[in-house]
Amino acid sequence: MTLYYSLCFMLLVSELALFSALICPMPFALRKKLFHFLSENPVIAKVQYALKITFIFVAVLFVDALQRMVRIAQEGAAAKAKQDMADVRTETNYAARRFYAQRNLYLTGATLFLSLILSRVFYIILDFIHVQESLNALQQKTARASGASGEADELRKHIAELEGELKAARSKDQDFDTLKKQANQQAAEYNRLADEHVKATGLTSNKKSD
Repeated sequence: MTLYYSLCFMLLVSELALFSALICPMPFALRKKLFHFLSENPVIAKVQYALKITFIFVAVLFVDALQRMVRIAQEGAAAKAKQDMADVRTETNYAARRFYAQRNLYLTGATLFLSLILSRVFYIILDFIHVQESLNALQQKTARASGASGEADELRKHIAELEGELKAARSKDQDFDTLKKQANQQAAEYNRLADEHVKATGLTSNKKSD
């Protein structure tokens, strides 16, 4: 295997390991930290840019492997038509060339296909994390609003109780004012009667002395 196909195989193994790490079960908090790190870290962004360029070269290798595969298949069909495959060496050489072409085609194709799946799965999980965070924030906001409404209801009840106590106090003040007025009136009437009594008793004592 040549150097660039060896690098392509290493890239395929790395993609398989990363894909397994992304889809393995883990707590939501750990998954959120991991995906925020992968999506927001500037070093990871540079690595992703380099990988995009690498995948362009892998796509070129895929096209080359596909063309070589088609050419070898055409050569094999032509050789069978001319009966040139009777030699064992020729047949072995053809089988080896076809095997290498198929290997290179499957290797580059699997690398490209897995890169597309990996990118799509990553963004789907990242969107899911954002939606989950929005849902948690909405639930907390709803809980705060319900708690505030409960506090408002309690405050209304307390205000109603205070208004009732204020009305009772006002009614007591009114009763006290009424009682005070009655006492003042009775005191004035008593003073008037006392004055009249004093006058009457004073006149009677004067007549007896005469």
